[in-house]
Amino acid sequence: MRSWYFTSESVTEGHPDKLADRISDSVLDAVLTQDPHGRVACEVLVTNDIVIVAGEITTTATVDIEAAVRQAIRDVGYNDPNELFAADTCSVDVIVKRQSPDIAGGVFESLETRNGSTDPLDGLGAGDQGIMFGYAVDETTERMPLSIQLAHRLAERLAVVRKDGTLGYLGPDGKTQVTVEYDGSKPVGIHRVLISTQHSEGIDRSTLDGDLRKHVLEAVLPEPSGDFEFIVNPSGRFVVGGPVGDTGLTGRKVIVDTYGGAARHGGGCFSGKDPTKVDRSAAYAARHAARNVVAAGLAARCELQLSYAIGQAEPFSIYLETFGTETVPVVRLEKLIADHFDFRPLAIINRYGLQRPIYQETSAYGHFGRPQFSWEAEDVAVTLAAAAASL
Repeated sequence: MRSWYFTSESVTEGHPDKLADRISDSVLDAVLTQDPHGRVACEVLVTNDIVIVAGEITTTATVDIEAAVRQAIRDVGYNDPNELFAADTCSVDVIVKRQSPDIAGGVFESLETRNGSTDPLDGLGAGDQGIMFGYAVDETTERMPLSIQLAHRLAERLAVVRKDGTLGYLGPDGKTQVTVEYDGSKPVGIHRVLISTQHSEGIDRSTLDGDLRKHVLEAVLPEPSGDFEFIVNPSGRFVVGGPVGDTGLTGRKVIVDTYGGAARHGGGCFSGKDPTKVDRSAAYAARHAARNVVAAGLAARCELQLSYAIGQAEPFSIYLETFGTETVPVVRLEKLIADHFDFRPLAIINRYGLQRPIYQETSAYGHFGRPQFSWEAEDVAVTLAAAAASL
């Protein structure tokens, strides 16, 4: 079979784009803590010493948005008042308005309800039109592509050793990149790892290389073998980072957030959006369905596309792709998914408990492949396998 290479990247929570995502999700969590039915679309820009929070928020909650912003920055680690960007000294501008009544009307009274449906799960329409993808593959126990799963864990490890003092000279900003070698459809080795991380002034290259190899690389990756290369800070220096080094925006790391480029993406980001926004909630539901199909042994690789019309509860379309890896006919898989998964927005919200302040934790290191999230449960796999056997 043909040998080939595939690469995915991740970024740390202190990367400016991820900082913007975290702030957006922190505002969302603050609203949902008081008002589970709050409507939030929160966008953030960070640059130099400025944070701009904009969007649409409709809620009964009384939220100190500026306080939520500063706490999110503090938690990430931008706390030095001598630096240009710091939690307690940066400027925070809040520019929010209420959700458009035209959108709100379709969310609170779906097309199905207006047409006479009395099913309670038809009562909530999709908060927008759009397409969403869910994906799973049997390369890892988490049913994630190996390259993105390792890139996330390396990025997460960078934050751990920074915060616990093991490598206290690291800064919050950083990136990882992992290249996996494949033989046909199977990963056979780790070919190359790249880590770029912010660091204090005066840290020499050999110290950084050795410390990252010992405390980050070897703590996460299986023992590399063969043609393996480890690269650290190829630019040679990374002292200036975060919003001082680069402007950050909510939703600019959608491939990092999902499958590292191994699957298609509908284009809508997740962070800062309440679960009536199907860009987020339907992507979670599609991932849950795809993961359970793979966990049930019904396909080695599964991608599910959902689409929605604004104000309509039922998906506009559903499409399944198993790339020739299915163990039962695709038409049977489509029926199994229809029988065991309900993709109407209210059904999704209820099934995964999405009207809770759970979103800040999703804002870095991936929305998928992490067991703490309800949409990652393989709780339908046994049922799917049994149902497939009886068809």
